[in-house]
Amino acid sequence: MASVHLTGPQVAVAAKPAALGGLRLTPASLAVPTGRRARGLVVRAATVVSPKYTSVKPLGDRVLVKVKTTEAKTDGGILLPVSVQTRPTGGEVVAVGEGRSFGSSTIEISVPVGAQVVYSKYAGTEIEFSDADHLILKEDDIIGILDSDDVKDLKPLNDRILIKVAEAEEQTAGGLLLTQANKEKPSVGTVVAVGPGPLGEDGSRKPLSITPGSNVMYSKYAGSEFKGEDGEYIVLRASDVMAVLS
Repeated sequence: MASVHLTGPQVAVAAKPAALGGLRLTPASLAVPTGRRARGLVVRAATVVSPKYTSVKPLGDRVLVKVKTTEAKTDGGILLPVSVQTRPTGGEVVAVGEGRSFGSSTIEISVPVGAQVVYSKYAGTEIEFSDADHLILKEDDIIGILDSDDVKDLKPLNDRILIKVAEAEEQTAGGLLLTQANKEKPSVGTVVAVGPGPLGEDGSRKPLSITPGSNVMYSKYAGSEFKGEDGEYIVLRASDVMAVLS
């Protein structure tokens, strides 16, 4: 988690490396306006919980996740600068709230403590607690449970769907070979796994009509993309699927 200390003309940046193996996304940048002086001002990327507190208890449908750290070196041992270290999108569930209320009943959180999860890129509130980076987010912001290092094993939650993206065409209809830069990104793929369905107003789940093995077309800019060991994958909501192909 990065801290920026502004003390007049000098800016000191201290970074704490943080990553989820195999799942890489571009980190957000922090811009500091020029031409201004600020003495004693401290800008932090996360809320820091005082050491006097020994626990954090999420409420309602919120979940506390201990974020996995980002690799500060490449596989070859080269030290990565902070600007190119990827922001993690996964971690371990360490505490959960009591669940969502539906009238007089409460539906418990479906994600168990200890589960390894993947969550939406910009979800939740970051906090530093017990010398580690954590994230408090809603259960619905969790994409799925991933117990391995390969995204194809991900178990989607709620109304989300895991799709293996079809490979881009290697050549045009006229036979011209396409370079990697000119290959059009496909928006079709094969459904690998589906979630149990969204919660209705009465607290019951409505199963999804899309089934594993189906070939589908989905919205071009929807979902979260991941690179698996055998190709590209995307996780999106069922509402982002436009058609089933056969």
